[in-house]
Amino acid sequence: MSYDGVVTCAMTQELKRELTLGKIEKIYQPQPDQLLLSVHTARGRRKLFISASGNHSAVYLTENNPENPVQPPLFCMVLRKHLGAARIQNIAQCGCDRIIEIDLETVDELGFNVNKRLICEIMGKHSNVILVDLSTGKIIESIKHVGIDVNRARQILPGKLYEYPPLQEKLPFTEATEEDVAGLMDGQLQPERNILAGIQGISPGLALSIASAPSPYAFLDDLRTAVCAPDGTGVSPRVYTKNGAPVDFHVAPLAAYESDSSYESVPFDSVSRAAEFYFVNRESSNTIKQKSGDLQRHIKAQLDKLRLKVQRLNEDMVKAMDADKYRLRGELLNANLHLVQPGARSVTVTSYYDGSTVEIPLDPKYSPARNAQNYYKKYGKSKTALKEKQIQLEETMAEIEYLESVYSYAERAASVEEVDLLRSELTEGGYLRQRKSRAKGARPGKAKPKPHTYTLPSGATVLVGRNNKENDFLTFKRASSTDIWLHTKDIPGSHVILLTEGAAPSEEDLRCAAQIAAYHSKGRNSANVPVDYTKVRYVKKPAGAKPGFVIFTHNRTLYEDPALPE
Repeated sequence: MSYDGVVTCAMTQELKRELTLGKIEKIYQPQPDQLLLSVHTARGRRKLFISASGNHSAVYLTENNPENPVQPPLFCMVLRKHLGAARIQNIAQCGCDRIIEIDLETVDELGFNVNKRLICEIMGKHSNVILVDLSTGKIIESIKHVGIDVNRARQILPGKLYEYPPLQEKLPFTEATEEDVAGLMDGQLQPERNILAGIQGISPGLALSIASAPSPYAFLDDLRTAVCAPDGTGVSPRVYTKNGAPVDFHVAPLAAYESDSSYESVPFDSVSRAAEFYFVNRESSNTIKQKSGDLQRHIKAQLDKLRLKVQRLNEDMVKAMDADKYRLRGELLNANLHLVQPGARSVTVTSYYDGSTVEIPLDPKYSPARNAQNYYKKYGKSKTALKEKQIQLEETMAEIEYLESVYSYAERAASVEEVDLLRSELTEGGYLRQRKSRAKGARPGKAKPKPHTYTLPSGATVLVGRNNKENDFLTFKRASSTDIWLHTKDIPGSHVILLTEGAAPSEEDLRCAAQIAAYHSKGRNSANVPVDYTKVRYVKKPAGAKPGFVIFTHNRTLYEDPALPE
């Protein structure tokens, strides 16, 4: 885990500098397992974020203002009762564990000073935030209740004595000597595994950095000197990213990422800023994947239904194409009524078209003339069905093309806003149900188009739609008739507008715009992607067409590799 004992130590020192003697002004609980404390200090107002979420367990200072529920949860109300206007006396780490203790002094109902402790256990899925009365050592309340059915050894329930998590048989990283480290380096297992198993507060990534350092003990000694320093000097918080997404963070260089050029090290001036960047961006990425994944599954289910419908329509059309045999049977039966015996189930006649013998099935309940009329009706129905099925097939194929474009956008969504806009587009199109707003009288606001904007080396501007509605906005409202419109050929993608301001675009600008169009399409991972381009004046939208669907003329095609301008 990124938030190990060493990071906890550095964070504790930072919080102690920033929040000691600060007064708690407001307490919020934005999520069931998150807290936000607004603290008034001599340096100004600070916001302390505490999370006991399994994938976001952390404590750090933040500048964000998360949305709060209308009705505060029980734990939030308990904290407001006991910690309202409380003053922070001390912040400490429990040993070398991932536990931060915040000691507070407040006044009870009778006006006497009382001491409470807010304990933040940062332990992944076992994380918790617990309020303890220091005079009795009993738990007042916790953000998560842990009963005997969950943990027989340690329950976290109101009224019970608070017990620390069981100690591991490890040497605290603050007490490890040079001989201890040397002994671990010469152990039976790999050095990093020995260090991880023998020293408390060390994460796997940090254990590898210590083991691979030229002088492991010097590396550890310098690190603990830096993180334990009250002034925070020597600590170098950093976040490691890959393709812009955060992968890990620490207050020391991690060898696993420093040696790999595919990872980028982003430095920060405080541990809180590094932690916030890491967790917020990682959570945002996970949220995008989750929301986008849900949307993709729904679209895929719709596409599967439509493709099955296409298959059945094609089968019906094949059957309807045999309509001429019904007309032939009706004509031959009318010409040979005298050959039909009463109650006969079939009659064999000679075709006057080619002289071949034709056997015509009959319904014995009806007369020969009525059987002939029935065949004419079947012929008329088949001809009508063929036309109707063709219309339905064209409409279904248009729906498939539209949903494939939305699916492509969902795959490439880079923010929660883009996913929400796609969901809104599908809701308006009737593919999703309208979500009920929690607030009474709330009306969904109309989203302002925010297309991707790129500047080419020549200084020209390129606009790219993020969904089908923005595509229509760019093409028919934002762009002028002389601008250049680009779109990947027969591949779902965005409408791309190269703004020309009335001048003829250069070949280099067209190539760059085509590369951008290829990048913002389903062919992003392909090479030599075909891209059609023409002037906006030659792009038209058929009446009643789905969002993003257009027809165009006077087009030419470029073949380019997907890329964005540097």
